[in-house]
Amino acid sequence: MTDFSHDGGVTTARLMGAVAGSALSLVYLLPRSQREAAVRFLTGVACGLIFGGPTGVWCATRLSLTAHLSASEIMLAGATLASFAAWWAMGLLVRLIGRAGKVG
Repeated sequence: MTDFSHDGGVTTARLMGAVAGSALSLVYLLPRSQREAAVRFLTGVACGLIFGGPTGVWCATRLSLTAHLSASEIMLAGATLASFAAWWAMGLLVRLIGRAGKVG
């Protein structure tokens, strides 16, 4: 069983990063409808929560920053990046499917 009582803010950083990544993505690729916004936001938050840890560790390792960042900072950056990437992927996928539907 996982104990979240003494995580040093890592869970909070994961949630904040996931929400921040989705919110930041809104600036770059605006949704066309409320439904699209909700689906993309929830997808971004879910991906940030799920993939935030591995993404943060991967980025920190690739950039040789593991000795300079705390676990919370790595989690925050990873969750933000994972959420941001999911938002973009979902937005582009929705747009491509919409265009393919109009052509045929």
